[in-house]
Formats: sequence, C-alpha cells, structure tokens
Amino acid sequence: MTPTERTVSDDYTGDVSDGTAQRRTLSHAAIVKTSVGPMDNNAYLVVCSRTGSALLIDAANDADSLRSVVETAAPRVELIVTTHQHPDHWQALAEMVDATASPTAAHPLDAEPLPVTPDTMLHDGDRVTVGDVDVDVIHLRGHTPGSIALAVTDPADGRVHLFTGDSLFPGGVGKTDGPDNFASLLNDVETKLFARFDDSTVVYPGHGTDTTLGTERPHLAEWRERGW
Repeated sequence: MTPTERTVSDDYTGDVSDGTAQRRTLSHAAIVKTSVGPMDNNAYLVVCSRTGSALLIDAANDADSLRSVVETAAPRVELIVTTHQHPDHWQALAEMVDATASPTAAHPLDAEPLPVTPDTMLHDGDRVTVGDVDVDVIHLRGHTPGSIALAVTDPADGRVHLFTGDSLFPGGVGKTDGPDNFASLLNDVETKLFARFDDSTVVYPGHGTDTTLGTERPHLAEWRERGW
C-alpha cells in the first residue's frame, strides 16, 4: 500500500489520526471519516446505502488520499460541501472537483475565499439530498461569518449525526477572534444545536475525535464563563 492509499475499517472509533479511514454504518447510509494534512483535518463521506451516491464534507487536503477513500467507499460523489472558508478545509477542493466532476456548495458569507466558486449557496434551514439521505444545513456564526453544520438523521432510530466543522469540538466551541464572535458562536451552538437535538446526537468535528451533545451539554455554562 502506498502512502496515499487508505484502507477503510468497519471498526469505528472516531480516531483516524493514524492515517486510515473508518466507516460507521447507519440504517440508510454510511459515514466514512479520514484525517488529512498537517493540521489533522477530518474529511467525511456520507454514502447512501441504496444508491451509492455520496456527499463529501470538507475536501481539506491530500487529494490523493481522499481519492483513494472515495474510490474504495464512495465512487459516486454527487456534492462537495465546505463547512467554512479557512484554507485548511479546502486545500484539495479544486483537485477533488476535477476528480469527481462534483458540484460544490458553501454558505455565501464564506464563498468568496474558496478556490472553486460554489454551485449552490447554502443557507440556514436548507436541506440537500444525496440519494436517500437528507442533510439539514445549520448556520453557526462566529468562527467565520458563514460557518455551517450539517445534520443527518437516521430514520431507523432518530439519532442525529452532526458535522460541525470548526464550530463545535470536544471540550468547547471553535476559535473566535474576540468576545463578540465568541458570544455569537456559543449562542448559535446553544440555540441551534443543543436546544434542538438530544443527548444521543453524535458530533463529528473538523479536527480530532468525535463526541456527543450529551457529553458536552453539562459544560455549556463553564464555556461561557471562561470565554472560549
């Protein structure tokens, strides 16, 4: 196996820092997670079980490795969504568009810095569909003006799988550049995520390991008090 080839394991732990890829199976889809680039950026595929159609979330870096995962787990990418404008989340975007011929999408407030102009502008409350998989768009202001999260609900058990970019991590919200943006982000995270979804909701962040809303919920007041 060359350095750019990635195996896809069905033993899902959420820790892909070893340069592999892991697959979690839902009733109607699979979630494939891998880490790329020097900043340990997570890239995710959401693959419809019936059709094989896939959504790629954050073509962050290392296009050769991402192509290897796509070829193994999701040969038909139908949409690439960028969660926000920071360059570590789109270094491989142009190459993945060339490789997959897929349209792209992002929030309009974060679209201008991207190397590929989005074909679709995503707004709070929008829904995109890939195969049989519905994906809800949630705008979270503060880390960047146009950061978004994406929510996929498993129809069998109602559990929500939430891709948060750099807006929510284990242990806190994402980095902000001042108290106003911090308050904006924490307010949005509280009202649009914690108030909407239950504790079983799985959080898939833009870097590092996964968490759940139930794990993080008891610490919201602590985050607000500390200011980051």
